[in-house]
Amino acid sequence: MRRFVRAAGATTAAAVAGTAFIASFGSPAGATPAGSAAAITPTSITQTGLAAQQVIDDESIADKAISALTSKPSTWKVGAGQELEPVVTLKDASGATHVRMNRTYEGLEVVGGDLVAHQSKAGTLTSVSQGLNKVLDLSVKPAITETAATKAALTLDAVTKTITKLQADKKYAPELVVDAVDGTPTLAWRVTTKGKQADGTPSRLATYVDAESGKVLRRVEGIHTIDGEGNTLYSGTIPLQVKQNGSTYELRDETRGGTYTTDMNNAEDTLLCQLLGFGCAAGTVVTSPTTTFGNGSNDDRATAAADAQYGTNVTWDYFKNVHARDGIFGDGSGSHNRVHYGKNYVNAFWDGEKMTYGDGDGVGYGPLVSLDVAGHEMTHGVTENTSGLEYSGESGGLNESTSDIFGTAVEFYADNAEDQGDYLIGESFILDGGDPLRRMDNPSFDGNSVNCWSSSTGDLDVHYSSGVGNHFFYLLSEGSGTKTIGGVEHSSTTCDGSTITGIGRDKAEKIWFRANSTYFTSTTDYAGARDATVKAASDLYGASSAEVTAVEAAWTAVSVS
Repeated sequence: MRRFVRAAGATTAAAVAGTAFIASFGSPAGATPAGSAAAITPTSITQTGLAAQQVIDDESIADKAISALTSKPSTWKVGAGQELEPVVTLKDASGATHVRMNRTYEGLEVVGGDLVAHQSKAGTLTSVSQGLNKVLDLSVKPAITETAATKAALTLDAVTKTITKLQADKKYAPELVVDAVDGTPTLAWRVTTKGKQADGTPSRLATYVDAESGKVLRRVEGIHTIDGEGNTLYSGTIPLQVKQNGSTYELRDETRGGTYTTDMNNAEDTLLCQLLGFGCAAGTVVTSPTTTFGNGSNDDRATAAADAQYGTNVTWDYFKNVHARDGIFGDGSGSHNRVHYGKNYVNAFWDGEKMTYGDGDGVGYGPLVSLDVAGHEMTHGVTENTSGLEYSGESGGLNESTSDIFGTAVEFYADNAEDQGDYLIGESFILDGGDPLRRMDNPSFDGNSVNCWSSSTGDLDVHYSSGVGNHFFYLLSEGSGTKTIGGVEHSSTTCDGSTITGIGRDKAEKIWFRANSTYFTSTTDYAGARDATVKAASDLYGASSAEVTAVEAAWTAVSVS
């Protein structure tokens, strides 16, 4: 069974799984190399819920936080040679602030060194969310050259042997960084390569090479996928915003950042596009002689386009109306969709600025343009532009889980009679009547995902380790036991035999969103996610609230303590 795959990140000891969909390259235009922290443009957005939160532009708050951090280097792990760059400042209704920052050391980017400084209303630094647990103290003089590092990056191993036409990406020169993702800061060369994965999906691989020994430390795939098993998505007659252009109408929505949809006419990105970013096919904007697009079947190419645009619209509305986030990037700008990509392409991907959908193979899978796919894909963009969760290890599982959580939330939010909300992932586009790709009530249902955390969870493919986060979210929302949701029977047990009472999906969504936007960093693991969601629940509902107790119980129920 194929599966949703956002990125293929792994250490040298584990194979990278997956194809398609970019989320770890920083800027929407893809101008930042893989592994870089994404920038956030301050905007006036407010988070709904009991604790309103606003993005503010006040340099003095960030300056005060930096001063407090550097005044106690051993406490906050910000020592000599380090510089902090504020990315965004959030302010709660209580007056407390949260400053997200990137970090450099001796002028080099510290991958995994991002942090969030939390200050009281009075401006006192109260806590810091970060992955580093030691003050940086290492030489920044490499023992091997960038040429040697590039050669190491191009060696065949479990990851690169599956990529054809593997070449160094000249758009991104090898760069010295401090790789602190695993908690042990190491001077490394980051080498970006390009090629094509086995199913035709582009590859943009960031390889971290130890600058002392020349050993490949880890690889992170920058093309992140929903590795689809499609169904011809049809959500009934739905409203669309379109734009008139002369005597025709374009599938373009000016009310949602100018988001639009193009038809790739079954073409794929060329190797030149993959290697240099030149000559990339944008496709043709989908048009209609009337304001109606598609006829509900695959014989009209505009049908899949309408589904993709609808999924984008609902996801946009969900994040704006539920979490007050103004688009994927938080600044009101839109993205776009490309449909009918490739031939028999059973996949879809997010590449930092747009979603691309294949048509499936027409036998087991139809077009990959379902509501939960759109929500899943676009959420990778939101995560890229908030916490920037690294797409490997436990943080990768949390990244994938975040997309499943909000993809599911989008499906419920749509309240579409043709595709009712449930906790199944990818069920709509299975043509042969088969099982869904994943179940959040019982992740191990697919034979690969895990319900319960263990010390080996981080070694799993991120689409399987995501089961822990998915199971937690289901239990927090719905509780344990059996119930029918969206016409589907759901049944969830706990790892410790406890009985869990859910607090409702709406509250669970707000807690997860705040944790991801305010407390998660690029290296947050499951234990860190427990701490972050407890803090988020406390912020929203009070430190002694039933919601905080429920969050703690749900994590314990999936063996995260």
